[in-house]
Amino acid sequence: MPLRAYQEVLVKKVHDSFRRGIKSACIVLPCGGGKSVIVAEIAKRTTQKLNRVLFLVHRRELCEQIERTFRAWGVDMNFCQICMVQTACRGLKKLSTPSLIITDESHHSKSESYRKIYDFFPQAYRIGVTATPIRLDGSGLGDVYETLIEGVSAKWLIENRCLSPYTYYAPAVADLSGIKVQRGEFEVKSAENVLFNRTVFGNVISHYRKLAEGKQAICYCISVRHSEAMAEKFQADGISAVHIDATTSKTERQRIIGDFRNGKIKILCNVDLISEGFDVPNVECVILLRPTKSLTLYIQQSMRGMRYKPGKSAIIIDHVGNYARFGMPDADRQWSLQGKPKKARQQAENEVKVMQCPECFYTFQPEDYVKICPECGYVFPKKERTLDFRDNAELKNVTGFTLEYADSPNQCKNMNDLKEYAKNHGYKLGWCWHQARERGWIK
Repeated sequence: MPLRAYQEVLVKKVHDSFRRGIKSACIVLPCGGGKSVIVAEIAKRTTQKLNRVLFLVHRRELCEQIERTFRAWGVDMNFCQICMVQTACRGLKKLSTPSLIITDESHHSKSESYRKIYDFFPQAYRIGVTATPIRLDGSGLGDVYETLIEGVSAKWLIENRCLSPYTYYAPAVADLSGIKVQRGEFEVKSAENVLFNRTVFGNVISHYRKLAEGKQAICYCISVRHSEAMAEKFQADGISAVHIDATTSKTERQRIIGDFRNGKIKILCNVDLISEGFDVPNVECVILLRPTKSLTLYIQQSMRGMRYKPGKSAIIIDHVGNYARFGMPDADRQWSLQGKPKKARQQAENEVKVMQCPECFYTFQPEDYVKICPECGYVFPKKERTLDFRDNAELKNVTGFTLEYADSPNQCKNMNDLKEYAKNHGYKLGWCWHQARERGWIK
């Protein structure tokens, strides 16, 4: 198949930037926009000229997937190497010198392993592809790439039937206030303790039955143990579900994906495996049980079910309030290689509004103030209320709230900082005293 018009435009923009003397460019395109075929076309044109390509991925299971795409697209694999970044980094002297280095999911490319490869081949041109050119800490990729080449928006892809539309539901089933944060992300053990109770398991299953009965779904969990337990709970309730992770053998994984493809399996439970770049067909529903502070992970997971199919409308069930931190998956976002200063990021994010219907849990980003739920017709009261996650396993009566991107509690320097942090997150005063005692500020 030929490239779509917007994909061809991106290829031309990359070529034009190289002609102007730029040697490193980052292509930005939403999930499902076809980044793989874009870089396949670029690799094809490069190898046709007998120039070598090095394609870097960050996970072993993506290598074969990318190779299948490249071979089907006509890339001359005699002049193209596809490597895990860790493998390439360990064997730099064994690699053929590339004319072009392509980095998949290039928001990872600031790490030392990628930089070591780039520095070893300083004459090579470089292209990165990502849906989110930003790091967990909010920094940009300006020290890796010279220019951003942005494609069409997620909204454009939906409107032009390149992605499926979606419905977003956010029933809150867990009190997340006790989850610790380490290095800017929710700590696994702490989150696992919160999510391992019968109330959470039961509500996840009941809401799946209510909102997406019979649809094939991917369920994102906080840990392997949590994912295995979730699959068992679905099975016990008569719903075919399987856990899959990076240690699942190749043969078993192929069997599971095959059974999922033909409908024998309804739910695939995993942690982060089926996220960045992992191609799983037929997904109609995504169940979010993995709280995250990573915009990249949120977008990758929430949009995993939006591959286009005529008449399809994807369903996203967010049990952990990720939408409250990031807004809707297809929200318009401004990207920059430099990122934004923290205060500027917080100010911009605080301007985003999301509404949630208390009757049907439909969650959406209105263009103007909305008085009636577009899903069920519920009439919103005039007074807006703020989001509150404190009540366990209860649905929130939320008509609008402000998004927040607060820092870790570890950055609080005194009791007043803790109280302000608690206020912004809806935590009780007892949380402040507990945190203060852990720091030795009080006895």
